[in-house]
Amino acid sequence: MILPRFKYHEPGNLEEACEILADLNEEAGLLAGGTDLLVNMKKKIVSPENVLSLGRIGELKGIGTANGHMSIGSCVTAADMAESPELKHDFMAVSMGAARLGSPLIRHLATVGGNLVTARPAADLPPSLIAYSAKVILKKKGEERTLAIEDFFKGPGQTVIEPDEIAEKILLEIPPPYSGSGYIKLGKRKTLEICVVNVAAFISLESPDGPIRNARVILGAVAPVPLRARNAEKVLIGHKAGEKLFEKAGDAAAKESKPIDDFKGSARYRKDMVAVLTKRALDMAFDEAKAREWRRWQ
Repeated sequence: MILPRFKYHEPGNLEEACEILADLNEEAGLLAGGTDLLVNMKKKIVSPENVLSLGRIGELKGIGTANGHMSIGSCVTAADMAESPELKHDFMAVSMGAARLGSPLIRHLATVGGNLVTARPAADLPPSLIAYSAKVILKKKGEERTLAIEDFFKGPGQTVIEPDEIAEKILLEIPPPYSGSGYIKLGKRKTLEICVVNVAAFISLESPDGPIRNARVILGAVAPVPLRARNAEKVLIGHKAGEKLFEKAGDAAAKESKPIDDFKGSARYRKDMVAVLTKRALDMAFDEAKAREWRRWQ
């Protein structure tokens, strides 16, 4: 398979990239890692007349912390996220999601921005980012807007991003003490999994032995967009963490899920797995919440 003909643009900074998009006055293919765009172009699924490379834009490539927030540039690769000590320390579920994305080769190419804008229902990074209430900054010529990632998706392959906008970076608020997260993914095989269900969970406690103050449970691959299991969260908030509570939350999440039958598994099987994986993700989150409190005093 060969690529169709197109005009290639390679801006050196974000301002120049936004100016090019504004001047084109038409939808262009944005090239970051290329793991989706180039494949789809070769398959003739998409055929943009213009391709704009983001590879030389340094503003899109850093991970940093300031003013109580961590920022992740949209062109940071999944491999860099998985290996980042800062993400492992404060955003374990995000690090875990990045580590489970594709193969080592794909992880060194695929970017967080690409994983979001392709809007695949079974993508690895959206559930854990939403679990942390992450936001994305969208930039265009002369303007920018900040949007909760929870509100970013419209359907499979569809987001609210405009043709002249570029996802600049992801913002994550540093979590409070006594908090933790977990991410777990069920696939059809051990490597390069075809995701059947994935779940991310976040909890924060009132105190080391106190009830759950805040909770988020996010389900992937069981709805057209990442699904926030709000009834499961209601089950958790105000109660002390434990096995029976997590099982009850898992059952609530399963009832909220909206899976379909396909070659990866039946809807009934996926609902059953939502219950199991939600409990496991909450177990991980609770274990980390206790570990974060221990590290806090070191």
